[in-house]
Amino acid sequence: MKIVIFAGGVGTRLWPLSRKNTPKQFEKIVGNKSMIQIATGKLIPEFEWRDIYISTSKDYKDTVLAQLPRLPEENLILEPETRDVGPAVGLITSIFAKKWPNVPFAILWGSDHLVKKEDEFRKALHAAEEIIKKDHNKIVFIGQKPRFASQNLGYISFGNEIDKAEGIPVFEFVGFKYRPHLSTAERFVKDGKHAWNLGYFVTTPKFLWNCFEEFSPNLHRDLGKIGSLYDTANFSEALEKIYPKIEKISFDNAILEKLNKRNGVVLSVDIGWSDVGAWEALKEALSETADENVTKGKVLVEDSRDSLVFNYTKQLTVGIDLSEMVVITTEDVVLVCPKSSVPKIKKLVENMAGTPHEHLT
Repeated sequence: MKIVIFAGGVGTRLWPLSRKNTPKQFEKIVGNKSMIQIATGKLIPEFEWRDIYISTSKDYKDTVLAQLPRLPEENLILEPETRDVGPAVGLITSIFAKKWPNVPFAILWGSDHLVKKEDEFRKALHAAEEIIKKDHNKIVFIGQKPRFASQNLGYISFGNEIDKAEGIPVFEFVGFKYRPHLSTAERFVKDGKHAWNLGYFVTTPKFLWNCFEEFSPNLHRDLGKIGSLYDTANFSEALEKIYPKIEKISFDNAILEKLNKRNGVVLSVDIGWSDVGAWEALKEALSETADENVTKGKVLVEDSRDSLVFNYTKQLTVGIDLSEMVVITTEDVVLVCPKSSVPKIKKLVENMAGTPHEHLT
């Protein structure tokens, strides 16, 4: 099986740590490894480096190779310009459809996902691979059994159990629900027919490429011109010329929303998955209890609860009587806000464009 880890984007929800020049996937947000090192580490040694591919911006080529020295350089797929997830997935698919049309391949994300139960995760990947080897015209969605009623995540709806793979139940695919209201999310957790949508799936390049042809013919046409030249001297020129002009569109809008339900199946598993792409989400993922404080670096907190205090400098950061707060200290920025205000960070960073503070973004 081939595995593609997407590691593009800037990650403004984790500003001021994550910035244009040092995006979140290359930062040590959890422990002493970067997020992209964590993403690849949970695959090794069961999957070999030669079968792992990284999709990212051409600006991050040297960083990826420095952080993943065992990754073959030819396994880097470098976007000359960001065009959203639809074209990014389509580019990989067009290349793989030429090289390995019926070999199962997995789409994963390497920027802001934490998987605590790595053995269960690898087992789910093998189960999905087993399903695809039997039926090349399927997409296997891997979802996390919901631990609580999250309004910030998407959900996969599934129906009856139709099979088992690696001992894992395989369910009918029903559809998606993005960021439901609290009452709906609570119902989803209770009914046992929904999983958090992680964006992880396994299919074959040929089938997915046919989906692009059917549902997004313009992407199929333009990306096909690029993919057909892969492994030739003209590939880089075509990529630089054609890709930046391609329509920006999400993968959900381009493909998944139009997918025939019969072509999808669902694995609902507990892999200990958490979204750590925003400070408040990171706090939830790393806390054993809601009231617990999460700290990193030289930090001292007194009489405080349910707060995240991360210090990336050599001086001491002190917090007293903090409650549901986020405090991030870097060499040039100190961020202080309630957890509930973290969604405002993205807009703040966007508004810094064209100001004296733009260099901090």
